[in-house]
Amino acid sequence: MTARRLGTGGLIDRSTPLGFRFDGQPLRGYAGDTLASALLGAGVGIVGRSFKYHRPRGVWGAWTDDPNAIFDVRMGRVTKPNVHGATTPLEDGMILKSVNAFPSARFDLKGALDLLHPVLPAGFYYKTFMWPNWHLFEPAIRKMAGLGQVLPSAGQDQSSLQIHDQCDLLVVGAGPAGLAAARTAAEAGQNVVLVDDHREPGGSLHDDPVAIDGQPATAWITAQADAIKAAGGRIMTRTSAFGVYDHGLISLHQAAEFAGQPTMIKMRVRRMILASGSIDRPVVFENNDRPGVMSIGAAASYLNRYGVLVGERITCIGAPHQTGRHAARFTKAGAEVRQIDPATTDIGAIGRRHLRAVSAGTSRHTADAAVCTAGQTPLIHLWSQAGGHLGWDPGRACFLPTEGPKMIQVIGAARGQDKLAACIEDGVRAARSQPLAPLADVAAVTAGKPRSGRQWIDFQNDVTTKDVTLAARENYASVEHLKRYTTLGMATDQGKTSNINGLTALAAALDRPVDQVGTTRFRPPYAPVPLQLYRGAKHDQQHAPLKRSPLEPACRAAGAAMAEYGGWLRPAWYGPDMDSAVKAECLRARQFAAIMDASTLGKIEVMGPDAADFLNFVYYNTLKTLRIGQLRYGFLLTERGAIYDDGVVGRLGENHFLVSSSSSHADGVTSLLEAWRQDGNDPDQIFVHDVTQQWGTVTVAGPKARDVLAGLDLGISLDRADFPHMTLQIAEFDGQPARIARVSFTGDLSFEISVPRQLAPALWDRLIHAGEPYGAGPVGLEASSVLRAEKGYIIIGKDTDGDTIPPDLGFVAPRDRKTRPYVGDRGLMMDAALSSDRQHLVGLDVIGSDQRLPVGAHIVEPTGTGQRSIGFVTSSYDSPTLGHPIALALLRGGFGRIGDDLTLYHLGRERQAKVINPCVFDPEGTRLHA
Repeated sequence: MTARRLGTGGLIDRSTPLGFRFDGQPLRGYAGDTLASALLGAGVGIVGRSFKYHRPRGVWGAWTDDPNAIFDVRMGRVTKPNVHGATTPLEDGMILKSVNAFPSARFDLKGALDLLHPVLPAGFYYKTFMWPNWHLFEPAIRKMAGLGQVLPSAGQDQSSLQIHDQCDLLVVGAGPAGLAAARTAAEAGQNVVLVDDHREPGGSLHDDPVAIDGQPATAWITAQADAIKAAGGRIMTRTSAFGVYDHGLISLHQAAEFAGQPTMIKMRVRRMILASGSIDRPVVFENNDRPGVMSIGAAASYLNRYGVLVGERITCIGAPHQTGRHAARFTKAGAEVRQIDPATTDIGAIGRRHLRAVSAGTSRHTADAAVCTAGQTPLIHLWSQAGGHLGWDPGRACFLPTEGPKMIQVIGAARGQDKLAACIEDGVRAARSQPLAPLADVAAVTAGKPRSGRQWIDFQNDVTTKDVTLAARENYASVEHLKRYTTLGMATDQGKTSNINGLTALAAALDRPVDQVGTTRFRPPYAPVPLQLYRGAKHDQQHAPLKRSPLEPACRAAGAAMAEYGGWLRPAWYGPDMDSAVKAECLRARQFAAIMDASTLGKIEVMGPDAADFLNFVYYNTLKTLRIGQLRYGFLLTERGAIYDDGVVGRLGENHFLVSSSSSHADGVTSLLEAWRQDGNDPDQIFVHDVTQQWGTVTVAGPKARDVLAGLDLGISLDRADFPHMTLQIAEFDGQPARIARVSFTGDLSFEISVPRQLAPALWDRLIHAGEPYGAGPVGLEASSVLRAEKGYIIIGKDTDGDTIPPDLGFVAPRDRKTRPYVGDRGLMMDAALSSDRQHLVGLDVIGSDQRLPVGAHIVEPTGTGQRSIGFVTSSYDSPTLGHPIALALLRGGFGRIGDDLTLYHLGRERQAKVINPCVFDPEGTRLHA
């Protein structure tokens, strides 16, 4: 191929040269070039290698139908693999590397594989490497597989901008049909969006410029675009509609600069007009994959869009009415042109690395470019994605849209129109929701008998007519089997160039009509899109934002080491060293008082006339009998009876309840309550509100808790008789209501004070100041976890698993006594739930060591062949209060094993422990009720 850049013509800007490199060679293009047009303009013929045989490949197409010009591209610190050269704009400083080639596309050491093609037919890997063992060959085959190379993309934003949009009418394709449709609809008052994946509207009019209504094509395009915008319509260029989904959702990819952030537009539409056009179907002939053989439409596009003449001696292969107008333009541009009709003779390409000549029958013609068309293939991928059916048109030798969704209408070349005036008329009629004119009948295209040489159908994946015949002979007669057996249509062009020829070859091999062979279903995306498009803004902290307490600044000022717990940033301990800090904080809580940030606890208000019955239904425990001002501990269960969350429920009024959940489960509990509210209940009688972020909470727990709280003058009596354990009172703090609950997570006298969020810092400061005379001070979550384990209190998800039910923790009474239905009741009555051999929560006392047990260590017992696990350690700590390690565990039949000695196994080491009750601190509860 001796392609060259012309001095004039095209849509490029010759005043803005752009430097780039390809396989180490410095080259130059211009603003407005694509990678493919820049390479052709620089005279580069071989741009890559085929997947299997590593045969040299040149540019075939000028847009998404090109399967050959694929590159790894680096620009600055950003590297992207498998960049589509025919659609990617050239930028100054780009470094292109051919894929599937070493050391370069021009000279590839693996090109010798082509010599082995007789023993490497389609499906050879399914047969050849089965003996003696596939795994012996697998590493080498996997190393050779693939195209580009994925490298770290330092400096590149790996997310995309996500936009939700809507319109009355989405027109896909800004060619003549699409422009006519969008203008007509916009001027009729519809909310119209016109999208096209090129940088400018116009479509085929830029590849084949003809006069319309007595004016040049460019002037007509400008007039249509201006009219659309004037009528309020929108035109989105460099925007590809790549997927059609349910309920009128169309996914759009709006491309950015190479290192920029692409945009995903999720467009909801009432109606869509598909004016996606058509592409050239390759002519199948001997060695038709040689560099220099390309689509005639692509050659016209490179000439008229980019000012590149693809050869000096061009052979046009196709029916005269399909090639004549283009041939005249190539001649005018300075090429020597010859036309060959494949229906009249057999054809072959001659040349090894490049096309040197074309043979026609017994004649041979020198040529450096062969531009081909076997007819037009409509681009109806989006129609097929939406569930539209396809019918075979024997005259046009392609599939056309038939029955399908009413919201989509296919027009212009995409439905088989081949006349410009008819395409424009289609656009006008479709915009007005008028029936389209019937297609004109055409005579069937006949092709000459190809010679016996290798004839390519899928250029990238090296599928030949021989491979299709072999698949049919081995009874892979279904198009789905053919696709997977030969990889036909699985290249990066997604079968745009290969499907029709592949189906035709299969039909011939099976001696069936093409319409009986059928076709595969097209799937999103229509064309390759960057993976980052699927990674929107909702990732990392933007996907699950780290929740923050209103007391975070105060805790940090007190020396807190902050850590993430259940999606919240919380104080883990106070001081520089974890071990010493946790020990000191545990002793402070047991001897004096702990002041803790509890703002993260879930606070969900449930109100309404049916609130009591509703909570009684969703909770395992009986809550309907709860009196105003009382608190009750309870469990929320899944429908199979497993524990989902635990917490305290308080009754603020006759129809007003406050549900407290674990910190990490506030969102989940809200969703669960809302789901049950709408399932079998009157939603107007029950209301669920998550108020977690509206309140700040400080817990004061320990023997001196009452003395510390007395310093705040809350206006209520804190005496034991007036404020017993598991009750709730409304007090006042700084003129605002304060909810105070006598509830404990440490097993000591404890008060939880909740105030409006803005008052939380003042509450914290006052409590810290009031606690100083009594030795009270801040305590973090790590120490709190030790304190609760001393009492045998659980943490959901740590001391329970997905199979734990309340009786496993010793909470049996509601199952035995509750008469009203509740969520999970049936699951708790199944044989598995009633078994005495379930895993129960127990405590473990370490034997013969002062080292705590590893969390996750398995409790084992001997069997006839070794050991089996009968449980595992869920929590394990050094207890400063008791002076020895403590642990909690889930143990099979644990309630009946109290007092037994057990063996634990962890990472090859065995430990000994005794089964005890979970509560090892103040089992009588004296301090709790002080």
